[in-house]
Amino acid sequence: MTSLDKPTEDTDQTQPQDARAVTEAALFEAFGGVRGMVETVVPGLLFVAIFTVNKDLHLSAIAALAVSLVLVVVRLAMRDTVKHAFSGVFGVAFGVAFAMFTGNAKDFYLPGMLYTLGMAVAYIVTTLAGVPLIGLILGPVFKENLSWRTRNPGRKKAYTKASWAWGLILLAKCVILFPLYWWADTTQLGWVLVALKIPPFLLAVWLTWVFLAKAPAPIDVFAEMEAQEEAEKAEKERKAALAAETPAGTDTGESHGGRHRGEA
Repeated sequence: MTSLDKPTEDTDQTQPQDARAVTEAALFEAFGGVRGMVETVVPGLLFVAIFTVNKDLHLSAIAALAVSLVLVVVRLAMRDTVKHAFSGVFGVAFGVAFAMFTGNAKDFYLPGMLYTLGMAVAYIVTTLAGVPLIGLILGPVFKENLSWRTRNPGRKKAYTKASWAWGLILLAKCVILFPLYWWADTTQLGWVLVALKIPPFLLAVWLTWVFLAKAPAPIDVFAEMEAQEEAEKAEKERKAALAAETPAGTDTGESHGGRHRGEA
């Protein structure tokens, strides 16, 4: 077992108060914050608003895709991270493709609904498997990678609770939306879906923050690896300096001891 795999002695200690702010910042980074939520909502909101007024599938779809692309351009112009904006573009593009192919405006929402269902299943299945998905997502953000699995049981417990929360919240959202997909019209489905974009997400993020704020601090495995590399480098430099100080052909104390022992 390596030093990176050994359980730590202080994993049951609670985080200091300032760690709560660190947890909050990490969650905002991982899930996009307020701006990421806006970028998620705006394309769908624009689609359903235009379709409600004129029932024009093509105009609604083009407008939603165009605003998604504009959001990416704005991110690029500001030299900001574009992962959340790009994910929004792909989601809208799939929705537009489905709706255009079938001619049914409700199919604009189908890829996003299937994605939500898939994420709900992924959260639940990975949690049952002992590798909660939220830990896989947030581990690199907290610079702990997978150390929480073997070295930080309190943190693994928090990730397990959070993954259950995400899975059940997303599953409840699907229970509401899929019947509406079959029985409601496009505008009804669209407005309900827009209304359910932010509140379930905020609830899941808040519960994640609560669980992690009470959990032990993350183990910074990157700092540990850097410290280990520095220690190995220092040891090599010490040995090199010792070899340089020892004249050629001079026996070290260790070799003398070995010879004396042989003579004895």
